[in-house]
Amino acid sequence: MHAVFVIYCGEKAIYSPHICGENTVYSPQNGSKQHEEMAKIYLWQNVRFPQFEWDTDVLLTPLGEVHTLQGQLLGRMAALGFEGLAAQVEALTSEILGSSQIEGVVLNADSVRSSVARHLGLETAGMERTDHYTDGVVNALMQATQAFAEPLTDERMFAWHAAFFPLGYSDGYKITVANWRVGDEPMQVVSGPMGRQKIHFEAPSSEAVPAMMEQFIQWVNTDDQTDPILRAAIAHLWFVTIHPFDDGNGRMARIITEMMLARADKTAKRFYSLSAQIMRQKKDYYDALEQAQKGPIDITPWLMWFVGALRDALLYGLQTTDRVIWKTEFWALHKDTEMNERQRKILNRLWDGFEGALTTQKYAKINHCSQDTALRDIQSLIEKNILRKTGEGGRSTHYELITPA
Repeated sequence: MHAVFVIYCGEKAIYSPHICGENTVYSPQNGSKQHEEMAKIYLWQNVRFPQFEWDTDVLLTPLGEVHTLQGQLLGRMAALGFEGLAAQVEALTSEILGSSQIEGVVLNADSVRSSVARHLGLETAGMERTDHYTDGVVNALMQATQAFAEPLTDERMFAWHAAFFPLGYSDGYKITVANWRVGDEPMQVVSGPMGRQKIHFEAPSSEAVPAMMEQFIQWVNTDDQTDPILRAAIAHLWFVTIHPFDDGNGRMARIITEMMLARADKTAKRFYSLSAQIMRQKKDYYDALEQAQKGPIDITPWLMWFVGALRDALLYGLQTTDRVIWKTEFWALHKDTEMNERQRKILNRLWDGFEGALTTQKYAKINHCSQDTALRDIQSLIEKNILRKTGEGGRSTHYELITPA
């Protein structure tokens, strides 16, 4: 059985091309005639857009699994105190880092974590200092998720967009910030070397964007009784199809998706990160969007991909909350264990998600000490039954935390 999602917004239909992601190349086509005769291959060009369809029966089982995992995660966190706040810090930090990294923007993890903790009202003494840019990006996500019940407006989106481009530039190019994009040149996503570029997507004409976004905003703010998880997936696809900004559309889509997921969870507390999961499946993410945007009005495959990614994000969130709880229990157990500041610093890094494997070389680099000192510290932690050798690493011995089975 197919469910049909219909939006009526007056008699005027608006059709223009679209885009996915943020890797945008501004490039006029080879002549206006070629542009006018472009084959109608995009989702926005379907005469029924945005009257999306999907197969309810196919989605029933995966949606049920996601709702079960939502309940498990939210139920587990409801019983926690400080550990729950710590889990939120990790989830929000992962969301911000993941969403930025998808677009090739690398933020300092410690700085993001510190900013998130401060926004949640936690003690940040001893944590990494933050900068205005990081605080702005964190504030955008926090505003979207903490005030998830507030209507979505263009002003809210403009404020979030300005946080990503506070100086009004992207990769050295002046862009329109905190407003819909303008201009006559088509916006395209292109890959490949000069002369052999492949056009993946083309965005709607800028003159069509205001009316298309008005229609999108109206739908976001109207409860049509569609499953809230599916609404989050539809919002994501619909937004990147319009591609309303000069740049930052991927990150904006994921912020709006987080707002929709907070509505689905009926809580501002975030205990899992969809963007971090998307980063782990980045190629599949872009492939799923490209197929959806070059496919029919039936978007069941995209919804299936989104629900599957969300399921994996929830499973990862359950693992992360376990790790946060173990970390709290670990420090309670070792509150009187003799350790120096170098050791404590490394152990906190390991509990928070250390990149790669721990070696004496990494230990020495992080703590600005000699490798001999690093080895003595590590050996001491092994003797205390805190670390162990992994048996991997070849020339360099690797070490890991001893965690509950």
